[in-house]
Amino acid sequence: MAATLDDVAPDVSADPFGERIRTHWAVHKRLLGAHFLFESDCEALMDQVGAAYGGLPPHHLPHSEYDFRVELRLVPGRSLRGAIEPPPVQMRSGAGLLCGVVDACNYVMVMPAQRRALVVVSSDMLGFPYHLRYELIEFAVFVLATRGVGLVPLHGACVGSEGRCVLLLGASGAGKSTLALHSVLKGLDLLSEDAVFVEPETLLATGVANYVHVKADALRFIDDERARHWIGMSPTIRRRSGVEKFEADVRTGFGRVAAAPLAVVGAVFVSGEPADDVDGMLTPVPTNDIAIRLRADQPYAAGQSGWRRFEQKLVAMGMYELRRGLHPSASVDAVRELLQRRSKR
Repeated sequence: MAATLDDVAPDVSADPFGERIRTHWAVHKRLLGAHFLFESDCEALMDQVGAAYGGLPPHHLPHSEYDFRVELRLVPGRSLRGAIEPPPVQMRSGAGLLCGVVDACNYVMVMPAQRRALVVVSSDMLGFPYHLRYELIEFAVFVLATRGVGLVPLHGACVGSEGRCVLLLGASGAGKSTLALHSVLKGLDLLSEDAVFVEPETLLATGVANYVHVKADALRFIDDERARHWIGMSPTIRRRSGVEKFEADVRTGFGRVAAAPLAVVGAVFVSGEPADDVDGMLTPVPTNDIAIRLRADQPYAAGQSGWRRFEQKLVAMGMYELRRGLHPSASVDAVRELLQRRSKR
């Protein structure tokens, strides 16, 4: 019987760089004011794209019609066998490339000028979906949006209502996630719990409102039994710091995600320090201190091209420090009061 092309063993030298790998799966997403095309040769990797971005409302920004392409590839690999977690991501750059490298089989390369990114994942990395999503896939998406659209990337949370929002900034462990969760439980819209992206001229904020992360000891402050069940039955993730948290999916219907970008009308530094009383929870930051505190709180964002304009607008707007009340709901009330106060201007 005559041999067919399918019977011929592939010659590695004919495609040494693996350029002819077919991408069998593709999905389009409208994220962070831009259009993203995700392509992959692996259905399991596309499942992680769905876990990160499925069910989110499309966010459009004025005059932002950027198209980005993210390719995800699966390669053989057993470098993580027996590991509790993957090695930390190492950042590299050069020749117009921005890279995050876990090891030889797990890395992401972003080419902002070409509006493209490549995410390479080993088969055993699929066993660490949290790190895969946050440290590789979201790395690609966030860098492309920051550099391509010109957004200011903030480490923080953001909640709002009726088209307006308040930025929740502050050090890790200050209580931003807890405040975001209780804001959702009390009817505010969630824009993001961990990363917020702001257009510096319009102060429109966008984000990815997929999960909130809650420590087990925070459940004692949740009065609603259905909400405690929703969180308590969620998967548990382990941060790089070693802290374990529930990863509760807001898209399941418990709470509202922001249907569109929100206009920033206020910003607070969330503090872990207790307030003496309810009236002392929200205190203004002296105008001369705002820029200094902002840069110290957001060192990466302070190096981006749109930072100066963003900083000027927040200084002119004014910022507050929010100290912790006896119950997280008191902090939510303070944020709601700030939203209402600014909406009347």
